Amino acid sequence: MEQRQLGRAGVRVSELGLGTMTFGRESDEETSRAILERFLDAGGTLVDTANGYGEPRGASEEILGRILKGRRDDVVLATKVRFPMGDGTNERGLSRRHIRMSVESSLRRLQTDWIDLLQIHSWDPDTPLEETLSTLTDLVRAGDVRYIGASNLTGWQLGTAGGLASRAGWEPFVSYQGNYSLVARELEREVLPYCAYAGLAMLSYGPLGGGVLTGKYRPGEAPPEDTRASGDGISAISVGRQMTERGFATAEVVRQVAAETGRTPAQVALNWVTYRPGATSSLLGARSVEQLQDNLGSIGWHLDEEHRNRLDESSRFKLGYPQDAQRWMASIGL
Repeated sequence: MEQRQLGRAGVRVSELGLGTMTFGRESDEETSRAILERFLDAGGTLVDTANGYGEPRGASEEILGRILKGRRDDVVLATKVRFPMGDGTNERGLSRRHIRMSVESSLRRLQTDWIDLLQIHSWDPDTPLEETLSTLTDLVRAGDVRYIGASNLTGWQLGTAGGLASRAGWEPFVSYQGNYSLVARELEREVLPYCAYAGLAMLSYGPLGGGVLTGKYRPGEAPPEDTRASGDGISAISVGRQMTERGFATAEVVRQVAAETGRTPAQVALNWVTYRPGATSSLLGARSVEQLQDNLGSIGWHLDEEHRNRLDESSRFKLGYPQDAQRWMASIGL
């Protein structure tokens, strides 16, 4: 598996990463162990979790801590902080108090002395950004964390954080993790151009559109039972947003390209994301070894130009103002 630079950091990560939101929720510990071992055996190195993943909260980290005994040095281990870890008013957010408490708990659950990549899971409107960034810097300088990154931020939020960090001499974000796929390309408006400009690694979650691009869902039909879209939580809402007319039309083009190339729809959709300009790692969220094995077949080959163009065109969306205006001006030499 190809290893790519993690932005401007001095560490490299695999072109496919293993997302472990399913660990302790949709996959029991035995299955989780088999998934992780197959991923590592295939050359994978980036393993991504969050302090709130699993049922109960923290179960994903606990399972990873047990599985990674003896193999900790084989992985670049990423986790996140931001969302509630309890019912207390201070058990959430990006305050100095909550970040430090969360990192201490994550280290304990993961049974490790350091976190390779600590990511803020989303924006916190109630905490000054200076408090968050200075705390993250302290954790890096103390050795508890090696690098810091961000997830689910807007372009202006990333830019503001980058400017503050530069002026204050704080640790910069080295990566951005966001929802990106053939049915979710909105990051191309602001976030991806900023990542390219600032040298941030791009870690794509949801590269299969929550299953829409695999053909799992059909327009006008109820989602199959035991799928994410059949529930009523945040995962179901996220998948539902991608079950649009354009999303289903794109999924049909993916199916056609898969048939023409002798690949599965999942492999085609993942290949498109993994080999996009600026891509660093596509995060896989497998529930079983069989799903993971299929996803591993997405690398080591490239879509030809005709197939890429068809996928690009079917999934194209309107950038809007001012991006469209800037592109038009550039096209006429202004």
